[in-house]
Amino acid sequence: MNLFSDLRALVIDSLAAMEAEGALPAGLDLSNVAVEPPRDAAHGDMATNAAMVLAKPAGRKPRDIAEALAPRLMADPRVTLAEVAGPGFLNLRLAPAVWQGVVGRVLAEGTGFGRSGMGQGQKVNVEYVSANPTGPLHVGHTRGAVFGDALANLLAYSGHRVTREYYINDGGAQVDVLARSVYLRYLEAHGQEVAFEDGTYPGDYLIEVGQALKDKVGDAYVGQPEDVWLTEVRDFATDRMMDLIRADLAALGVAMDVFFSEKSLYGTGRIEAAIEALKARGLIYVGVLEPPKGKTPEDWEPREQTLFRSTEHGDDVDRPIMKSDGSWTYFAPDIAYHFDKISRGFDALIDVFGADHGGYVKRMKAAVSALSGGAVPLDIKLTQLVKLYQNGEPFKMSKRAGTFVTLRDVVDQVGPDVTRFHMLTRKNDAPLDFDFAKVLEQSKDNPVFYVQYAHARICSVLRKAAEAGIVADDATLAAADLAKLGHEAEIAVAKKLAEWPRLVEIAARSHEPHRVAFYLYELASDFHALWNRGNEDPSLRFLQEGDPATSQAKIALARAVAVVISAGLGILGVTPLDEMR
Repeated sequence: MNLFSDLRALVIDSLAAMEAEGALPAGLDLSNVAVEPPRDAAHGDMATNAAMVLAKPAGRKPRDIAEALAPRLMADPRVTLAEVAGPGFLNLRLAPAVWQGVVGRVLAEGTGFGRSGMGQGQKVNVEYVSANPTGPLHVGHTRGAVFGDALANLLAYSGHRVTREYYINDGGAQVDVLARSVYLRYLEAHGQEVAFEDGTYPGDYLIEVGQALKDKVGDAYVGQPEDVWLTEVRDFATDRMMDLIRADLAALGVAMDVFFSEKSLYGTGRIEAAIEALKARGLIYVGVLEPPKGKTPEDWEPREQTLFRSTEHGDDVDRPIMKSDGSWTYFAPDIAYHFDKISRGFDALIDVFGADHGGYVKRMKAAVSALSGGAVPLDIKLTQLVKLYQNGEPFKMSKRAGTFVTLRDVVDQVGPDVTRFHMLTRKNDAPLDFDFAKVLEQSKDNPVFYVQYAHARICSVLRKAAEAGIVADDATLAAADLAKLGHEAEIAVAKKLAEWPRLVEIAARSHEPHRVAFYLYELASDFHALWNRGNEDPSLRFLQEGDPATSQAKIALARAVAVVISAGLGILGVTPLDEMR
C-alpha cells in the first residue's frame, strides 16, 4: 500500500476523464504529475502539481485546470477538500478514515508494508568495503561497510535482486609489502630482532600471522632469499588478512555474497579480453597525454602510452591503460573487473568508494558505459571521513593496527547496532562526527536511542495489555474499531506511517539509505509526543481501563509503529529492542 501512489492514480484518472470530455486536449504527457506532502503541513495532507505541469502543453492557465480538477477529486470519499493555492497548486485534505485505515493495513501486511516492486527484479551488484587485504578494517571502512550494506538491504526491500560483493585488491605491490612485513614477524617468532623499514606494516596484528607461518613451515624460510618465500608468504598472509576482514565484517553484521580476487584477472586473459572489447569499439589508441594540471611542459616528460578514449564517455581526459614498458596501469584490471560484472548479467552496478577516490569516478563510469554500450548504469557513492571524539574531544584509542583506529575498536566500544545506525545519521558524502559518549547517551539528541526507546516502549505496552487480559495479536488489532483514533496526535502518527512506502521508494531510487534513519527518528518523535501527551490527557493513553475496544484501537496504532520501526531498522541492519537496559 502506497497512499501517495493511490492518490496519484486518482488524479491521473480524473485528468483522463477531463481529456475524454474535452476539458483537456488528448494525449498529454502525465508522467511528471506528482502527489506529495505539501511543504507546509498547514496547507493540507497532500498536494498535486498537475495543473502546473500540464498548463503549457494544454494551453490553459494552471489555475483554470486546478479549479476544474478539484471537484472531481472531492467526489472521491477519501478527499474531504481540494483547495487551489497560489498559481495553481492543488492542496488535498483526506478523511480521518483514510489515516485510520493505514494502521489496519500496516498490521495486516506486517513487515510487507512498505515493501515495493519498484525494482522489478532487476539484478544489482553493490560493491563495497573492498579494502586492501593488508590489515584490519579501519573506521573509514566502517562507514563504507555500513552504507553499502544498508543500501543493499534497501534495494532488496524495494524489489531488486542484490549481490553484495567485495573486491579483494590482491594483485598490486601492496600485497608484496604485506608478505615482507609478515616475513619480519616470522623471523621475530624465531627469536630474531627485526627492524620495520619505511613502507612495511608494523601493526601488532601481524604478530599472530608471523607465528602462524612459523607453525606451518617451521624454519624453512629463515635466512632464505626473497624469491624462495615471497609468493607462498604473500598467499598465506593474504588469506589470513581476509579471514581477519571477514571476522571484522561479521562483527558489524555484514555478510558478502561474493569475494572477487583481483589476482584472478592476471595471467588469465581477462584483462586482455576487456581491453579488446574496448578496442573493438575504437576506444583504444596509442598517444601522448597533455601535461596534468599544475605541470608545465618543462617539468613534464611526454611519452607514448596505450590510452582509453574515455572522453567519448564523459571523462575529462583520456586514461592510460598500459605503460610504456608494456605493463598494465592500475586502471586496466579495474576495467576488466567491471567487464566481468557486466558479463555476469547485472542490470545496474553500484560502487561504494572512500572519499579519496573522487578522481576515479568519471573514468570508471566511462569504462562501464563503453563496455556495456550505455546499457548498464554505474553509480559511484563516496563516503566521507569519520572523525572520532569522546565528550567533544578528539578521541585516541590503542591502535593495534599501528597507524589507525580499527572497525573492531569501534564495534567493541559501542556495539554493532549503535555503530551502524549512527553511521547513517548523515548523508554518505557529508563528513561524520562519531562521539563515543554521545552515541551511547540516553536522550532525544541521540537518534539510535530515541528510535530504540520507541520500540521498547511499545513492547512494554503490549506486555501490560497481556497482563490486563486484552487480546492484542496483530490480526485482532487490525480488526479493531480504528475510528476511535480521532485525536490529532493519533492522526499525526498514522500520517507518518503512511509516508513509509513512499520513503522507501525515494530512498531506493536515489541510493540514499540515510533517509530511512531520518524517517525512523521522525516517526519515533511523533510516537513519543503522543506518549507524552497521554501523561497529561488520560484519554490518549494506550490502555483505557474498563474499555478494551478503545484500548485495542490505541494499541493497534502503537503496534503499527513498532512494525514500521522494525522494518526500517532491518534495512539499516539494526536489531529492534524489546526493552532498554
